[in-house]
Amino acid sequence: MKRLVIWGLVVAFVFVVPSAWAQKTVRLSIATGGTGGVYYPMGGGMANILSKYIHYMEATAEVTAASVDNCLLVGAGKADLAFIMADVGWDAFEGKGKFKAKIPLRTVAVLYANNMHVVTVEGTGIEKFSDLKGKRVSTGAPGSGTEIKALRVLEAYGLDPDKDMKRDKLGAAESAGALKDRKIDAYFWDGGIPTASITDLGATPGIKIKLINHGDAVVKMREKYGPLYVKGVLPAKAYPGEDKDVSIALVWNLLVCNENMKDDQVYDVLKTLFEHQKELITVHKEAKNLIMESQADGSPIPFHPGAVRFFKEKGFKVK
Repeated sequence: MKRLVIWGLVVAFVFVVPSAWAQKTVRLSIATGGTGGVYYPMGGGMANILSKYIHYMEATAEVTAASVDNCLLVGAGKADLAFIMADVGWDAFEGKGKFKAKIPLRTVAVLYANNMHVVTVEGTGIEKFSDLKGKRVSTGAPGSGTEIKALRVLEAYGLDPDKDMKRDKLGAAESAGALKDRKIDAYFWDGGIPTASITDLGATPGIKIKLINHGDAVVKMREKYGPLYVKGVLPAKAYPGEDKDVSIALVWNLLVCNENMKDDQVYDVLKTLFEHQKELITVHKEAKNLIMESQADGSPIPFHPGAVRFFKEKGFKVK
């Protein structure tokens, strides 16, 4: 009798457990950004939630150079979902700027506002934006939304990044490390609040960070590039040692996919993220800004039909 019971357990393990594993029929890749920003940890949190609650899906977050590369990855079918900035996404959708052809992107969700940080430290002689002239400045990683937006802010102030300063092209974590080591004088970073690498820099003994006002650039940016940018504020105390509000340029972050992604998959992704948003907020507090009210006007890119269906069921109309 014991032998029969044991054999029954073996049969259950062999046939029941593998059938549960076999349910993971969809492998979903989420293109995020560098490890020092917000995209990567939030993307990792999303991947865990989707894998945990969607029985047929196994999701993974991939480190990338962020927005520009993410649009290309989605267009090439090498990523299923991607974090991007709305201004970069619009260029990709229209096939302009850094993009040689139109990329068939569709919006899944409007996530949170991307806040441009212009970061320096005491001792560099930089007090206002024009003081960047003649300094060593990182404008963001190549292929990132930070780089595109940084160049547009500099343009609005009449500064040439290749003539008026010594330019580096580093990601968030690398820029913070270079500034800490005084290899650069300032850097641009476009991301959520707080960004871990800036928090760590501000908490370093002997270093006092300064964030530079640049909200006045928004008027000229909107004149040239359209109503993608908004004047915003980095609140005082957002980072160690920063005790004043800072005027900045904002743009929305989006979660996007290829137009060919299956409607049911997009619907299930959204349903799961909204139902388990509290878990995502524990990964990064910017996830609290994933709200219905931001969806209508936050993206210039059309929504995927699966997203339209989800938001319609919730009583919100998106295009």
